[in-house]
Amino acid sequence: MAYSDITIHDHNPIKRWLQRRRFSDALKVLRGVKFGDRLRILDFGAGDGELVRQMTSIASIEASIFEPNPSMIAEAREKLADLDSIVFTESLDSVESEVFDYVFCLEVFEHLPEKEIAEAITEIHRLLKLDGIAVIGVPHELFLPALLKGLFRMCRRYGDFDARPTNILAAFCGHPPLQRPIAEISPGVSYYFHHLGFDYRILERMLQERLQLTEKWFSPFPILGEVLNSEVYLLLRKVQTERPLEPP
Repeated sequence: MAYSDITIHDHNPIKRWLQRRRFSDALKVLRGVKFGDRLRILDFGAGDGELVRQMTSIASIEASIFEPNPSMIAEAREKLADLDSIVFTESLDSVESEVFDYVFCLEVFEHLPEKEIAEAITEIHRLLKLDGIAVIGVPHELFLPALLKGLFRMCRRYGDFDARPTNILAAFCGHPPLQRPIAEISPGVSYYFHHLGFDYRILERMLQERLQLTEKWFSPFPILGEVLNSEVYLLLRKVQTERPLEPP
C-alpha cells in the first residue's frame, strides 16, 4: 500500500480532507515570499515527498528530502522524479550547517521518543540559517480532540492501543498514557506508530529551548483554538544565541 493511500487518498473522506488541509496549512508560510526569491528548504521526515511536490507550485525552491525509512524515500524518489533541484538523503550528518531558509517537519515528532526528539531539534537548529524558520506540525491528541479521534479509531480497529477506552479517556483528561508501544521503522531508528500518548505541550517546551516561537495555530478551524482541532502548528525562528563582542 502506498503512503498516499492512508493520507491524501485515504478511503475515508474526512481523513482525506484533513490530510490535504495539513499541507495547505503548512505551506501558507511561503505564500508571502517575494516572487523570484529562491529558497533552500529541508523537509525533515518527508514521507513520500507530497509536501515538496505541492511546494514547487508556490515558491522557487531547492529542496532536500530527508527520510530515514527506505520504503518512504523510494516513494518520494518516484513521486518527485520529474522535478529538478531535489536532493534525497537518508542521513543529515554530511549536510553543511546553517544552509536552509526553512525546515518543514510535519507528522514526525509524535512518533519519536524523547531522546530522538532532542536530537532532531538540535539537528534542525544546526541546519537552519541565522533567522531561518522551522515549521512544525503535529497532531493534537489531548482533551476533546483526543476523545473524538479515539471514537473514530474505535470504529475502525477497536482494541488497539489508541482505540482502548481507558487510554482515550486518559488523553481526554489531559494525561495521555506514558507507556506507548515502540518499534523500529528502520534499523536503529525507534518509532511510535500510534499518535495517542503524544503531548504537544512537551514538544513545545523542548523546541523553545533552542528556537524562538513566533506563531502557533490550530487546524482545521483556527478560531476554535485548542478546543476542537486535530492539528497544532508551531512557527519557530532561529535566533543568534551569542551577541558579538563589541569593540573596546
